[in-house]
Amino acid sequence: MRTVHTYGLPRWLLAIGPITILSAVFVTMYVTSPFGNVAELAQASTLEILWMLTLIGLLAGIVPVAIGMLWFPFIRGLDHRLLHAFLALAGGVLAFIAVEMTEEIFENAAAVDTSVPLAGRSLEGAILAWPVALLGILGTFAVMYVISRWRQRTMVAADRSGLEIAYLVALALGLHSIGEGLGIGVAFIRGDGTLVTLLVLAFILHNVMEGPTIVAAVAKDRATPPLRHFAAMGIIAGGPVILGGWIGSFGEAPLLAVLFFAIAVGAILQVLLEVADLIRFDARVLTRHNASAFVLGFVLMFVLEDVLTEVLLEGWLVPA
Repeated sequence: MRTVHTYGLPRWLLAIGPITILSAVFVTMYVTSPFGNVAELAQASTLEILWMLTLIGLLAGIVPVAIGMLWFPFIRGLDHRLLHAFLALAGGVLAFIAVEMTEEIFENAAAVDTSVPLAGRSLEGAILAWPVALLGILGTFAVMYVISRWRQRTMVAADRSGLEIAYLVALALGLHSIGEGLGIGVAFIRGDGTLVTLLVLAFILHNVMEGPTIVAAVAKDRATPPLRHFAAMGIIAGGPVILGGWIGSFGEAPLLAVLFFAIAVGAILQVLLEVADLIRFDARVLTRHNASAFVLGFVLMFVLEDVLTEVLLEGWLVPA
């Protein structure tokens, strides 16, 4: 039987603690101007721009993932049936992100220049974009699938580790975070401070749910991993927002965005299989609780991403 530690804190505090911290971050952003005058900074030196984008990426990527991972003690205290449901909820979150990334692929493929020079001649951008997208999705899925099958063959079934799945989840989320950074970098270099702030707020709401998505798999393990693993997974999942911001600051590159988003979709599809296998290891995957939790995770991300960020926050930040 698993030994569950609640760190001497009541469960209600473990549940609302991350929400309290997230609220403090939003209040701080509301009463301050964390990015200063973006219009002026966009004209600064390259090093200054990269430094500011690093700070913005830290706030939009790593900080909310770390806040979300603070739910680990609460998740770890759940019984197996609820823990499986939480894993299914994480699957719903990943599925929504995959759908969102697919939409981004379509939008960026349409934005690829109609004439792209290739081998001394011009090639229609859309013709070039879709093979890149398919290669990114199928290639990433195939590589991760082969690695997964090799890992399972070399691992004793009784020692199946949720920590390994958590790292794969973090990797998939990190690949999709590059796309988030691209949007921030492009808005920053245009000097659009309002859009930068809106994107950061949106990604904080979005990425805070990535934390529990990562640690849900770890909660199945008997032993709590060392803190360095949580730090590493947080950086893997949220850190690429910084990389994407750097790339985006050098100009819009729709074809590159197509590739990054496609890689993210391929990785997420493989991770969804891994999550299902983790549940199937000691229980049925398709149960009423798991199905309900999967739908809840998808709907929750839709509310956070489309309803709150695009309706409430945009109305708050952008004057009519």
